Amino acid sequence: MTTLQPPAAVKRRPARPPAKRDRRSWTGWGFIGPFVVVFAFVFLAPIVYSIYLSLFRDQLIGGTTFVGLDNYQQALEDDRFWESLTRVSLFLLVQVPIMLGIALLVALALDSGRLYGRDFFRISIFLPYAVPAVVATLMWGFMYGTRFGLVSDINDALGVSLPNPLSPDLVLTSIGNIVTWEFVGYNMLIFYSALRVIPHSLYEAAEIDGAGQIRVITAIKLPAIRGALVIATIFSIIGTFQLFNEPNILQKLAPNAITTDYTPNFYTYSLSFSGQQHNYSATVAIIMGLITMVIAYVVQLRGMRKGA
Repeated sequence: MTTLQPPAAVKRRPARPPAKRDRRSWTGWGFIGPFVVVFAFVFLAPIVYSIYLSLFRDQLIGGTTFVGLDNYQQALEDDRFWESLTRVSLFLLVQVPIMLGIALLVALALDSGRLYGRDFFRISIFLPYAVPAVVATLMWGFMYGTRFGLVSDINDALGVSLPNPLSPDLVLTSIGNIVTWEFVGYNMLIFYSALRVIPHSLYEAAEIDGAGQIRVITAIKLPAIRGALVIATIFSIIGTFQLFNEPNILQKLAPNAITTDYTPNFYTYSLSFSGQQHNYSATVAIIMGLITMVIAYVVQLRGMRKGA
């Protein structure tokens, strides 16, 4: 007769020593620590220091004095600041849709597979982005010149008088042309990369249903790259409000058309390095950062809602 033995007691693993758990928890911080340090010194520290500067003001009597939010009130009542902000807002509403529209059309053309020499066109369109902004602006500024360069040569060769691209009425359009030429390839690459990861099974299903190219674009491609469209729009918004290189360089060629407060970034630079108003310059920079952040967040929020 077999006697049943009682089940052996389940052996429990000994608890891990707290010191060992602590060492493992610090391992992750060891990996991200270098990034956190660089991020703090390169990104957070300048913001904190700018906020600190914006709360003070250099006065002839008394030196640097704490003024609280007086600098912000002055900026909100500054006509020069609002004029520059209005100018870049107009630039944003006109130039960014045109630039993104051209980039999207080029990306769709490259992705269609019907364009001969696709690799050549992709490299050619992206190549202007590889040109430094300073070099690109100098190159276009030379072509815009009515006393030298391309416009001058056309006027002399044809006996005509083309409008001056660097006149006060056209200089913003000329800057928009330079920025578009520079960044169409960059945005095209974002859209093209997003198009290349769309599953081909969707195209096959659309072909079976008899959908044409326009229907495939509107029903499959554009919804699939909505995230890329939102990202490119946010990058373009940030870049527009940071517009500086092009006005700063062209200002030497068109001093009557481009003033030192032509854009908010140019105004901030002029206040700090020409006017020695570091505190007020920091205030304008902080306000522009907040405006850019709010607008970019609204665009992202609306894009995510539409994509849900």
